[in-house]
Amino acid sequence: MDVLRQRNCLITGASRGFGAKVAAAFWEAGANLMLIARTASALKQVADGLPCRADQRVITLVADLSDPQVPDQIIAEARKEFTALDVLVNNAGIQGPIGPCWENDWQAWQASLQVNLLAPIALCRLYVSWMARQGRGKIINLSGGGATNPRPNLSAYATAKVAVVRFSETLAEETRSLGIQVNCVAPGAMGTAMLAAIVEAGPQAASQREYDQAVKILSREDATSERAAALCVFLASSASDGITGKLISAVWDPWETLPDHLDDLRTDVYTLRRIVPKDRDMSWSER
Repeated sequence: MDVLRQRNCLITGASRGFGAKVAAAFWEAGANLMLIARTASALKQVADGLPCRADQRVITLVADLSDPQVPDQIIAEARKEFTALDVLVNNAGIQGPIGPCWENDWQAWQASLQVNLLAPIALCRLYVSWMARQGRGKIINLSGGGATNPRPNLSAYATAKVAVVRFSETLAEETRSLGIQVNCVAPGAMGTAMLAAIVEAGPQAASQREYDQAVKILSREDATSERAAALCVFLASSASDGITGKLISAVWDPWETLPDHLDDLRTDVYTLRRIVPKDRDMSWSER
């Protein structure tokens, strides 16, 4: 079904892994694409692999989000290509330094926040200022490991991802009256290059738990990414209208049924929150 027919969609980190999966799913759903990544040859391979469709466009742009000036350049190029940008998918990410935070290279730690947090925020700001005039828009930010639980030895990545979620919740409230919906996707563990980086780092740096989990995921067939890409299509389409400010798990949440529960979604379900003792049936903190 062409649920994204003639919608203009920008996807960062689109040259491999989950970004390439999202690009293929959006294309199948009828979208026009602007694909962003650092490597021209890899971007070309993704674009060339999309089935030919006369009524759809795919544009590629080589850009490195570690450069703080790049988000402005990306949106400027998008405005040359499209009169409106219906969907922004902030997928690009890097693992960052692995190991205890005090042993991490500080510049590498900061660089991880630039790619994983500051660049998506910059793109969101530029997108909203453009699309507010159109009265519509969808932003999909990728969450990741560490957003809802501590992730020792991956502190830069985890810190960036939890900040992306809280930023998305806040931006959703700020843009509620503008017709722009902002949501986060927790895609689940996938066999990506970032997991391969954990295996390469080894159990001593990454921890035995992280290493074993990465080895296990990389050795199995990846079905998680297909469902996560389908969730992104859902959030980009009109089927998700009215859903905003949520962190949605592609694996564990019944996201296909969320349009039936819009009133419930106006509460704090599917958001970050503080757990207090009474949430765990402990009464000692009551006043």
